[in-house]
Amino acid sequence: MFITKRHLSRRTFLQGTGVTLALPMLEAMVPAQTALAQTAASPKPRFVGIFYPHGNAPGYWEPEKEGPLPEKLPYIMESLEKVKDQTVLLSGLWSKSAEPPEGTTGSDHWVAAAFLTAIKPKKTAGSDASVGSPTIDQVIARKIGQDTLLPSLQLAVEDPNSSSSNCGEGYSCSYTNSLSWPTATSPLPMELNPQVVFERLFGSGATPEVRSARMRQSKSILDSLLDELSGFKKDLGAGDRRTVNQYTDEVREIERRIQLAAKASTAVPALGEPSGIPEQFDDHIKLHLDLLALAFRADITRVGTLLGARDLTGRTYPFPKSDLFPEGGVSVSFHGGSHHQDDPAQIKRYSQLNRYHVSTMAYLAKKLKDTPDGDGTLLDHSLILYGTNMGNSNQHQHYDVCHILVGGANGQIKGGRHLAYQRKTVTTGNLLLSILDLYGIHQDSQGDSTDRLAKL
Repeated sequence: MFITKRHLSRRTFLQGTGVTLALPMLEAMVPAQTALAQTAASPKPRFVGIFYPHGNAPGYWEPEKEGPLPEKLPYIMESLEKVKDQTVLLSGLWSKSAEPPEGTTGSDHWVAAAFLTAIKPKKTAGSDASVGSPTIDQVIARKIGQDTLLPSLQLAVEDPNSSSSNCGEGYSCSYTNSLSWPTATSPLPMELNPQVVFERLFGSGATPEVRSARMRQSKSILDSLLDELSGFKKDLGAGDRRTVNQYTDEVREIERRIQLAAKASTAVPALGEPSGIPEQFDDHIKLHLDLLALAFRADITRVGTLLGARDLTGRTYPFPKSDLFPEGGVSVSFHGGSHHQDDPAQIKRYSQLNRYHVSTMAYLAKKLKDTPDGDGTLLDHSLILYGTNMGNSNQHQHYDVCHILVGGANGQIKGGRHLAYQRKTVTTGNLLLSILDLYGIHQDSQGDSTDRLAKL
């Protein structure tokens, strides 16, 4: 319970020249002597869906037995240690919707869109592309995102870079390039440029001329809000003033990083990429994740998706020196490394790449855990779904597929567990159907589901 002298609307904005700034959750947004859960300020659950193709290295991600997570997490999962108590590892799931249609070969590299539908996309390279139903992130956005500035936010870290409508085996590139479909036939573009994302979040209403002038002057959007911010904070309690100061500091820091990336891209153009995109993958994805966390904190959006890589990508990943990679280094190529020939040495090298990818999700989870939100943290009030579409990718197997859930979903999920399912009996559709339940969306089925996910 919070007791305050002043009550603010949860949807409080500050207005400047061409700028609208949403504010994070403050104590003053809860009526005096009112329990948080009984007010309109009660935190809404957030949802994030993160997809990487090509599976994980067998033997390096799955705990030995079902039940509480082991004291030492598997190699690929070690970065989740700081959010282990809110992590559920799922093994044995069957990505049936990612398998080639019966009687055919190939065509299982073009189904990123199936990740959030559990439906095999229609085989076509034409304008009649269809994934069979809206993706669950968009179903959730319709439920909880209609009173936010952006119902959902779609992010990518790899340029589609294709002028062809056909990405292979007669399948539309839209199946590879987008995770989010508000209808069965309408893919949403995944935004590559953090600068564009920032303007969507914090530059609402500004004209292109104002934005361009601001970039030339290296001027923060906060500069046009200084007077209003100063007056606004006078009437806040000490705790709320600290929250606003921390929040605006984060906005400035992200602006600074975007401006540096834009200058670097101007000085050394990256062929085929617009300015404002960091050259290094690690900088790029962390900037996207910081923006998503900031958007959650300000309640600008409650739903996000991130396409970490495109199918068949040959990208390599430099590992920044860290506790996970003390020596740094560079990964094998993503798709090439996934075909490890079942050779132990090659599998081990591929596991390093998977370990790095999971660490980026852990970065977001830890940031949400460290951010207060009402009577808990953003991670308490969020659910991150991290998944792929293959088990043993060398053999293009779509069973024994790794999925990870991180977050409390408003107290609905108990973490610190490994849930194991019998091979080729429980589809990912069951998982998606159960996730919808957590958001108050109760359907009879989702894609190829046969039931709710037991034990969740």
